Amino acid sequence: MTDEASKGGTSRRALLGAGAAGVAGVAAGVAGAQFLGETKPAAAGPSIDQAVPFYGEHQAGIVTPAQDRLHFAAFDVTTKKREDVIWLLKEWTKAAARMTAGRDAGPLGATGGRGEAPPDDTGEALGLPASGLTLTIGFGPGMFAEGRFGLAGRKPAALEDIPHLPGDAIDAAISGGDICVQACAYDPQVAVHAIRNLARIGFGKVTMRWSQLGFGRTSSTSREQETPRNLMGFKDGTRNLKAEDKAVSTQLWAQPGDGQAWMAGGSYVVTRKIRMHIETWDRTSLDEQEQIMGRHKGNGAPLGQKEEFDEPDLKKEDIAVEAHIRLAHPDSHGGAMLLRRGYNYVDGSDKLGRLDAGLFFIAYQRDPRKQFVPIQRALGQKDVLNEYIKHVSSAVFACPPGVKDDKGYWGEGLFA
Repeated sequence: MTDEASKGGTSRRALLGAGAAGVAGVAAGVAGAQFLGETKPAAAGPSIDQAVPFYGEHQAGIVTPAQDRLHFAAFDVTTKKREDVIWLLKEWTKAAARMTAGRDAGPLGATGGRGEAPPDDTGEALGLPASGLTLTIGFGPGMFAEGRFGLAGRKPAALEDIPHLPGDAIDAAISGGDICVQACAYDPQVAVHAIRNLARIGFGKVTMRWSQLGFGRTSSTSREQETPRNLMGFKDGTRNLKAEDKAVSTQLWAQPGDGQAWMAGGSYVVTRKIRMHIETWDRTSLDEQEQIMGRHKGNGAPLGQKEEFDEPDLKKEDIAVEAHIRLAHPDSHGGAMLLRRGYNYVDGSDKLGRLDAGLFFIAYQRDPRKQFVPIQRALGQKDVLNEYIKHVSSAVFACPPGVKDDKGYWGEGLFA
């Protein structure tokens, strides 16, 4: 497969898009048995054969209408050389721009080049359309350690490790990381292909610390998207910050006056793997489930109201003091909001035959210290939902602004 200009031309995968869309659901099964059901694009998002622009003021994959599939990966940087990191970020940027356009990761593709050398694309996405793929990168606190890459003086004050919060049972092996990459798409094979190829390019310079597959988005990032459901069966993210909201400018994007100019236009992402005690929840009465959530299970309306988007009346007794909806409401946290784009996950079962399943929580914000941490601290202390969930992983990353054109690269402002 020959190279094509990153800004023009029609890729082989794009040409095959119409036909590939019909088999995308079959391809989903190859990536993992937990991805079940038909692959459908969200109402406000790109269709399965469309590409999301890679270049822009902000990184794609934040306010982009949430796709249905996820592969999130965190890497540890193993090289000790600053120039190696810069080389890697440049190569990753080129590959990301190509893959999000529906092309192979490298110019020679999966079948070009010399037969005695490894191909520069792994090939499992051959024939598949762009599938709305977005790739979003972030840098963890460890990247800024003294004596590592000369970045100690460029660490944003907001990039602090998430402190221990009430109810945490954090496993360090699936937490943290130096660099994260979030791959979202409408086809899980396309998302897995993207992370796999970035890991391949980074061989010898980074190692994958942990990764997580997700299916069935649990939040809407556009007002045109229907509110999805989590594995507890409730609509999730009704009050999520949306791309159309004016609050995006104050709640989501880092500003020049926040302390580090290179982060202006970027955002901070917090990830939490939240395991649900599915079997216990499934034995809980409907009335109790609704009291715990503070919403009706059917249409998602707040208790005491009729429609999903009706404002909950927190002055009435319809909603319990310990109900999730009350404790998570912005009015309980000085107006703090999050842009969530989490996913359901099922990682098989444990030795007792219980489902290892739950929510992979992803939330973007301007400052985790003022948004995620106080919100989660209140939830961890009082939310009765804690009897049915357990937070088992945690990470925070600084996601820089977008790459403006094909002359730039991910994190260029940080290393300038």
